[in-house]
Amino acid sequence: MIGLTLLICFIVAVLVTPLVKKLAIKIGAVDKPNQRKVHQKLMPRLGGLAIYIAFLVGFMVLQPQSPYMVPILIGSFIIILTGFLDDMLELSAKVKLLGQIAAASVVVFGGVQVEFINLPFDGRLELGWFSIPLTLLWIIGITNAINLIDGLDGLAAGVSSIVLITISTLAILDGNVFVAGLGAILIGSTLGFLVFNFNPAKIFMGDTGALFLGFMISVVSLLGFKNVTVFSLIIPVIILAVPISDTFFAIIRRIVNKQPLSAPDKSHLHHCLLRLGFSHRNTVLMIYAMSAFFGLAAIMLTMSTLWMALLIMVLTLVVLELIAERVGLVSATYRPMIKFFRRLANVKRPS
Repeated sequence: MIGLTLLICFIVAVLVTPLVKKLAIKIGAVDKPNQRKVHQKLMPRLGGLAIYIAFLVGFMVLQPQSPYMVPILIGSFIIILTGFLDDMLELSAKVKLLGQIAAASVVVFGGVQVEFINLPFDGRLELGWFSIPLTLLWIIGITNAINLIDGLDGLAAGVSSIVLITISTLAILDGNVFVAGLGAILIGSTLGFLVFNFNPAKIFMGDTGALFLGFMISVVSLLGFKNVTVFSLIIPVIILAVPISDTFFAIIRRIVNKQPLSAPDKSHLHHCLLRLGFSHRNTVLMIYAMSAFFGLAAIMLTMSTLWMALLIMVLTLVVLELIAERVGLVSATYRPMIKFFRRLANVKRPS
């Protein structure tokens, strides 16, 4: 039934997206080119509405049973409304944040909370009252992380699909039917939209789609990994390593350059790869490959012994840092690890 629902969502998204494109053009929900954006012409940007419609159809078909179902539906409606209004009116950052807080609060007080973190050697860290702010921070952080990588044709939709495939795979292995079903609905809906969004895109998902996907991924990832026995909170972090690291280095970059944290720039991962000479399409495919790599690392981590899990985490962090330094995510001169390895190589090289 899950596979059939995925297919239905895919078909619905494929059928609805052209209609949403016409609607976006008619009501003026278009993205204008500027010095910070890659596209060169007006583009309809309400594509997330097609993803949401397909998602609702999938929900009605599969009817997943969970006490979290109603809060998720209410929260997703709030986030869709926030994104829709932003695509239409270009809301201020504060208003968008209020919408995200409202959506996150609904699911948090509906029971979706990080109440504890599993640790090695059968340890368990109870979070107590801190669980509410931590969960809110996670949901809002991931929502914005997906929004920030939505800078090239098909990038956010493709990365989100890879993340959701990873989460759903782990949910199936764990026997978590609700998360697997929810993941399948989102995968089908997003891939159907991607048919029209991959380079050269005919429509953008806009904040309607980016905020919705980020919100849903943040919630699904929390529900999927509560019972992971080793480093429970690390698994979703590794799965979402690409958007999280891009956001993290953006914050570091703005602190180093003494800019406001909300200041836009052209130094995100996709911008850096474009500056290195990669084509639009190849840049997107490279980031897909990175996301798939971290997804595979997360799957291996759940199946590993403690020491192997630690090794995978260290390697993941090293790979992330090397990518950031190589492409210049912080700055062109920020390369501490690369310089360290070069010095190490010079020391070992015989004179």
